[in-house]
Amino acid sequence: MQIGNTQIIDTFAEAFGMVYTRVLITAFDQHWLDAAANEFCGYGSSVIACDAEAGVERRLSSNETPDGRPGVSILAFGFSADALAKAVSNRVGQCVMTCASTAVFDGLPQAEKRMPLGKSLRYFGDGYQKSKVIGGTRYWRIPVMDGEFLCVESLGIEKGVAGGNIIFQAIDQATALTAARKAIESLAPMSNIIAPFPGGVARSGSKVGSKYKGLRASTSDTNCPTLRGRVESQVVAGANCVLEIVLDGTGEEAIAAGMKAAMQAAAIDGVLAISAGNYGGKLGKFHFHLKDLL
Repeated sequence: MQIGNTQIIDTFAEAFGMVYTRVLITAFDQHWLDAAANEFCGYGSSVIACDAEAGVERRLSSNETPDGRPGVSILAFGFSADALAKAVSNRVGQCVMTCASTAVFDGLPQAEKRMPLGKSLRYFGDGYQKSKVIGGTRYWRIPVMDGEFLCVESLGIEKGVAGGNIIFQAIDQATALTAARKAIESLAPMSNIIAPFPGGVARSGSKVGSKYKGLRASTSDTNCPTLRGRVESQVVAGANCVLEIVLDGTGEEAIAAGMKAAMQAAAIDGVLAISAGNYGGKLGKFHFHLKDLL
């Protein structure tokens, strides 16, 4: 199968079940909102080493937020509810409460499973914190130097899917970077999905394990153009730059839609092939076959 001159390799992406939460952050204006979102999502690319995978799902207008201010919806993913709760609490406490003018709301109010947030962060108020129930939801008002930090008591947790991916191979770096930008831009209008790596793109795709003891993951040598001839390479003839887009979503449908859109957008002149990363189907229960998606 091909999209234009781009070969679609007959393979599949292998993804994993994870849990996620949706954090709504608001602020005085876009400047402070961006500052909070960027801090929260920092070092949130892969749970191989990060405490959570995190990214901006979408921007929210003042008509969509609980307090009528500019907002952003962030999705954060983890392997367990306890690990995710710790990661999100730390990130909100260090990256959002410290950011001038922000407030935090629950993006999954109907979820039955909950994790503490303001319930834990309230202690920063040193006894001066106060709680208030609004519309059946409890919030904590924590005194800070610019007024009060308003934070919802708990966040909902749901089951999601992480690790959907496409790998595209281009004739040179400039072409690969252009394709990457187009693919990420195609995801911008979509809800329920994030691409957690820097700029939405990973240059250092990985495989499970390593020749070095104790290392959980190492470079995807079969996708490194400079190792062609030294390994059983998956890089097609003529390709000199390979990039990967990894997607986390609220469910299989979100991942499938995102992979399809990204493939169609990335298939530009100079992108010779699009493939995906998997582990032979042995590790993740969600398999996204590229041809089926198209």
